[in-house]
Amino acid sequence: MSFAHSESNTVEPATHDDAPTIRVSTGSGAGRTQLSAFDAALRDAGVANFNLIRLSSVIPPRSEVRAVAPVDQLTGRHGDRLYCVYAEAHAELPYHEAWAGIAWALHDDGSGAGLFVEHEGPSKEQVDRDLTASLEDLIAGRGGGYTPAGRAFANAMCEHEPVCAVVVASYVTQGWSDS
Repeated sequence: MSFAHSESNTVEPATHDDAPTIRVSTGSGAGRTQLSAFDAALRDAGVANFNLIRLSSVIPPRSEVRAVAPVDQLTGRHGDRLYCVYAEAHAELPYHEAWAGIAWALHDDGSGAGLFVEHEGPSKEQVDRDLTASLEDLIAGRGGGYTPAGRAFANAMCEHEPVCAVVVASYVTQGWSDS
């Protein structure tokens, strides 16, 4: 099995002392099933021990989006909730690839507000093209005023076992007693 990660470009807004930091990490993994490959990719991305709660891709004001190494992902207790945006891609046939990507744009007013888009596919070119088209559509649908600010990709190539590639944008963790 072979894995590769692409670097992301990040444009960060002016920071505020209380600004939330959204951490973007990537991971790839293999396993005997799609589910175990997904778990391996989450471990590789640094978020395996959380219950993922998928968000709809809106970046709150005063946020800072930062590409991080898995070791710098959010921390919490085993089983905590992780509010996140993520892309996951799978491949099960030998020599097939799985690509996942997330792109983001920030509002031009410097508020830190923005948008995420996420896509999966069999090639980086397709995922990159889909990210661009979706981001352009979301920006146009809001009347403009956003600038593309970054992208992150993960990929895995199947050799014998199913593989998974993930990109995770983590907003916040929450324990069960915090409800």
